[in-house]
Amino acid sequence: MIDDLFAPNPTPRPAARPAAAPTRDPVLTVAVLVAQARLAVERSLGLAWVSGEISGFSRAASGHCYFNLKDAQAQVRCVLYRMRAQQVDFALRDGLHVEVRATPTIYEARGEFQLSVDVVRLAGIGALYERFAQQKARLEAAGWFAAERKRALPAYPRAVGIVTSPQAAALRDILATLARRWPALRIVLYPASVQGTAAAAEIARAIGTANERGEVDVLIVARGGGSIEDLWAFNEEPVARAVFTSRLPIVSGVGHETDFTICDFIADVRAPTPTAAAVLVVPDRVALAQRVASVARALDAAARRRLESAEQQLDRALRGLVHPAARVAAQAARVADLAHRLARALRAGHAPRVSRVGTARLRLGRELRAPLPGAARFERLAQALERSMRERMALAARRMATLARNLGHLDPEAVLTRGYAYVTTGPGAVVSDVRQVAVGERVALTFARGGASARVEAIHGGGNRDDDA
Repeated sequence: MIDDLFAPNPTPRPAARPAAAPTRDPVLTVAVLVAQARLAVERSLGLAWVSGEISGFSRAASGHCYFNLKDAQAQVRCVLYRMRAQQVDFALRDGLHVEVRATPTIYEARGEFQLSVDVVRLAGIGALYERFAQQKARLEAAGWFAAERKRALPAYPRAVGIVTSPQAAALRDILATLARRWPALRIVLYPASVQGTAAAAEIARAIGTANERGEVDVLIVARGGGSIEDLWAFNEEPVARAVFTSRLPIVSGVGHETDFTICDFIADVRAPTPTAAAVLVVPDRVALAQRVASVARALDAAARRRLESAEQQLDRALRGLVHPAARVAAQAARVADLAHRLARALRAGHAPRVSRVGTARLRLGRELRAPLPGAARFERLAQALERSMRERMALAARRMATLARNLGHLDPEAVLTRGYAYVTTGPGAVVSDVRQVAVGERVALTFARGGASARVEAIHGGGNRDDDA
């Protein structure tokens, strides 16, 4: 029954003969009729590729896409659901010629015939996309895209090579960017066609030449944007093999940001545009100069802090130093005090002994006047005591002489005999710091023999007292 409804020329039915009793044909609801029609369409047509031009394109808030696919004779309504739409790697728009893989069906709510789309590709390049996908899968399985084989770019290259067409606009963009960022850079162009049947071989040959010469540190392979046909040379196996075997690090700057080629995946670094490739291979001299200036400022600040710390340590050390004249004077005073104490101690120890000796002599005299059996013994003791006293006195005298000589060595007056002199102000204070005198002030000079007076003409090594004030 449904097949008869969709037949191009339905066969008319013969007129029914009058029946003895009236009968009624089955009555279908609209929902049942449309559902049966949908099933008939899906079973008879099935999944198919359809080409046409997009018109009336719209994207709903849900993410589903709706558009018409048309050609010169007909059009059909299409729906592309959100999950499928996210897999389309180019922008859908009116006027775009595409090929869709879709299931013909009927939208029951409106009874409209439509295509339920699951794959969209640009018309005429579907085969190229399939070749690209196959080539990419094969090389990826072979390990040509592995991250561990990719090399880091030199931070400060001495020379950069460029593989592109001499007439390409991309070359002008690259040269302008390199000149702006690193003017002293040496640039070597390895010319090659970037489009056409011979382009792949020329690009591969240029990469090989750059490696043979070894005159650059990094290589840019570049081309401006275009269609997949325009960029196809960079998907060819000769180019892929040349990039893979290159000893020089390679930056791929082919096409625009949304364009991808096999060269991009194999290269050590992929740049979204040729200009971006130039930015990647050389540092920015302005940014580098700013960084150097920042480091210089940090070093200067560190050196200044180190110097200030050293100056503080020197100030603390100077405060702990004592002037030689003051040290000699202190030592002389200490020696004089020790000599005075020694003399006092000798006197204090000698007087009792003298008294005891006198007493003993008196007693001895009395005893001698009266002859006793021990008179001889007492005489010997007296002589021994006298000898002991003389020896003690001689020892004390030698010690006094030694102390006197040591005191003479510490005497500041003795230093003057070696050609030194010391300076005193008018009030008689010893001058040990240049800040104690002022220009024009009179001072006294004391030598080993005699003295002299002088006037201060100039001051060196510090400010005068007026400056300190």
